[in-house]
Amino acid sequence: MAEPIFDDQVPLYELRDTHVRYRTPAGQVTAVGGVTFDVAARGMTVLAGPSGSGKSTLLRVLGLIDRHTAGSVAWQGRDIGRLSHRARRAVRRERIAVVFQAPPDNLIGHLGVAANLTAAAQSAGLPDADPEILDWLGIPGTGGWRVSALSGGQQQRLAFGCALARSPAVVLADEPTSQLDAASAALVLDVLRRLTERGVAVVAASHDPELVALGDRVVHLREGRIDEVAA
Repeated sequence: MAEPIFDDQVPLYELRDTHVRYRTPAGQVTAVGGVTFDVAARGMTVLAGPSGSGKSTLLRVLGLIDRHTAGSVAWQGRDIGRLSHRARRAVRRERIAVVFQAPPDNLIGHLGVAANLTAAAQSAGLPDADPEILDWLGIPGTGGWRVSALSGGQQQRLAFGCALARSPAVVLADEPTSQLDAASAALVLDVLRRLTERGVAVVAASHDPELVALGDRVVHLREGRIDEVAA
């Protein structure tokens, strides 16, 4: 499997006094209230904190799904607030992979296992997925299976395999173990660990203490603000 190509001397992300505010019928809500930190181009950064602390909101901003409303966010030194819609889509398609917390949300249910990997690779402009990915995930021989034949933990590992098939610079994972039993979660954590060993940066939002413990850097959030940064 090919290694990701990017400039690892520059942080993947640089957030400076970044705010995210939403308008609701009850008025304006601040989901993220002025955070400053970097995400390294290698290793794992964990956004940790209780529900409502702003973890998932920040992950959506890092994934170029939502826009920040004040401050700045840079991707590889480029201010994403100044990128055109087309340029944002290109970065999102070619360099970023996202894994959601519910395993079925990450996969195309009517396609088989191998077809999901192929679709993921092609969505990033690549011809096909590496056939070794299923062995690497610990689910060899399942290429012809329907996704529904996999357990929840196997589906979540396949989701990370689909992320890897896209050869991204970074994988963003939102509470990837929250819906798994302990044994399945442990296998997913092993996949996350091996992703970083391959040189893929990972940013995970989680309150799972075992996942938090894997972080090379942990940004602790509370009520949309940074409580502590631990390296």
